[in-house]
Amino acid sequence: MTDGIRKAYLQAAERAVHLLATEQVARCWETESVLPGMSVGGLAGHLARSVLQVEWFLDGQVLGAEPVAPVRYYARLVDTSLPDSALNVGVRARSEETAAAGPAVVAEQARTAWERLAQRLDEEPTDRRVAILHRPGEEMLLDGYLQTRCVELAVHLDDLALSVDDQCHVPDAALAIAVDVLVAAARDRHGDKAVLHALARRERDVDQALRVL
Repeated sequence: MTDGIRKAYLQAAERAVHLLATEQVARCWETESVLPGMSVGGLAGHLARSVLQVEWFLDGQVLGAEPVAPVRYYARLVDTSLPDSALNVGVRARSEETAAAGPAVVAEQARTAWERLAQRLDEEPTDRRVAILHRPGEEMLLDGYLQTRCVELAVHLDDLALSVDDQCHVPDAALAIAVDVLVAAARDRHGDKAVLHALARRERDVDQALRVL
């Protein structure tokens, strides 16, 4: 399982690295992306962080807290669909901070981080934990965290490709992990009956139960 998760993550991260380095992304950097209120550069910065953050979190201090499961990482989020929520304002701010370096630097930072991770992830033990730096005191198992990065890569590779009219697609393995995590988060947040309605009886899907992000 560990090898499968790490391989899926690295494949999706490699796809992100390639997209970030394209001329289309650089040319559209200052234009609005398909996400309202976020530029292509900001979206690219957010995508790049799913590569950069893995290194940052691996290098963070681990204190032995009970690890957060990837399902709970998403199920507990609130106001994900509100553009001006604290969650989304924070995401945009961190993304724009990364994007401020410009397209060439962001692409190079992501590429070199991916190259290091391709070697480093092979060497990390199955019980390796990482520190969730934007939630001080929280930790996740490395493989659990990589599952959340598969979610982010799957969602935002699609967003960025659409924003710049590129045909890049998400690798199947990472896409499957993303769907599994998000459906499980929907079940955790709303319960199985609500998810059943969302899947089979949309007229009864009053909570939009499958909408996690």
